[in-house]
Amino acid sequence: MKQKYALLMLLTAGTLVSACGNKDKSAGGKPGAPTGPQAYPVIQIEPQSTTLNSDYPATIEGIQDIEIRPKVDGFIENIYVDEGSVVKKGQLLFRIKAPQYEQEVRTAAASISSAEADVNTAKLQVNKTKPLVDKDIISKYELDAAQLTLQSKQAALSQAKAALANAKVNLGYTNITSPVAGIVGSIPFKTGSLVSSSSAQPLTTVSNTAKVYAYFSLNEKQLLDFSKTYKGNTLKEQMKNIPPVSLVLADGSVFDKQGHIESINSQLNTSTGSASLRATFSNPTALLKSGGSALVRIPTKIDSALLIPQKSTVDLQGKKFVYVLGDSAKVISTEIEIMDLTKGKFYVVTKGLKPGQKIVVEGFQGLKDGTKIKPQEKSADSVYKEINE
Repeated sequence: MKQKYALLMLLTAGTLVSACGNKDKSAGGKPGAPTGPQAYPVIQIEPQSTTLNSDYPATIEGIQDIEIRPKVDGFIENIYVDEGSVVKKGQLLFRIKAPQYEQEVRTAAASISSAEADVNTAKLQVNKTKPLVDKDIISKYELDAAQLTLQSKQAALSQAKAALANAKVNLGYTNITSPVAGIVGSIPFKTGSLVSSSSAQPLTTVSNTAKVYAYFSLNEKQLLDFSKTYKGNTLKEQMKNIPPVSLVLADGSVFDKQGHIESINSQLNTSTGSASLRATFSNPTALLKSGGSALVRIPTKIDSALLIPQKSTVDLQGKKFVYVLGDSAKVISTEIEIMDLTKGKFYVVTKGLKPGQKIVVEGFQGLKDGTKIKPQEKSADSVYKEINE
């Protein structure tokens, strides 16, 4: 019985050894044998037209920002507008209570009446003296004296009239009107406040924002690049060749009206090293407010740009490299140069690549120069769809 059991165990062990041997043969011998080149997505680079945008921080101002200041001293009697009101040219804004100017008008009017009476008296004296001189009853000296007195009284009358006109002008300054059509700014003073022509703060500001100016700056290098980009023998000719610019608002939206650069300060600010530029935008809906901030976006058209995804590059010691597909499906690590401006998540290559070359798009971590790969070509539409959207 024990012999039969031992024989059964030997037969079972032999069967297992035979099965394992067959398994190893069917696996091809050694486990972990090489499986061939790894697949990587590649794309063929072709030139294409594109537009690059440069954004510059800007400050918005109305074409007219007029400070409203009193010309006479007094207390604010009435305020006829509110902050943010739209006013017309000549519309009454404030009235200042200044009784002294009303008194000056009354005094000047009384002085005129007195001067007119003096003039009439002097005329009577001349008329009375002249016949007596003609008859040699009195000397001509008396007539001359009477005529000089008349001239003096007439001059005093003219002076009194001028004083009345001046008093009326000063009294008119107590009614403060808007010199332009526009929007009223903040009003720091309230009814009853004492104001004067020497007050540090204006009564308010009226901004004409039918058009607005967007002021922005370029440093010296940007200004040189700017001058080289747009053709023209003079600054005026160059500005004519600058395309319309856009305005990006604080919420990221783009203003629906395009503007034009109309002024470039050719002198650099010595403290900032930059030059000021001014773009003008139409503002019919008064959406843009004086004192606001935005970005002036200047487009640059490039006819034959070589665009590559940023994710297709490798940074090494401050330089950029891409893997170019070479002969026999081997990749070559190639240094490239790019423009400072980008097109979204794409670089514009200026040196290092030629049209028609293919590069590895992504997933090349650990890939080495000279490695043979299995290229899987991707369509240009799938790679550049972000630009075309």
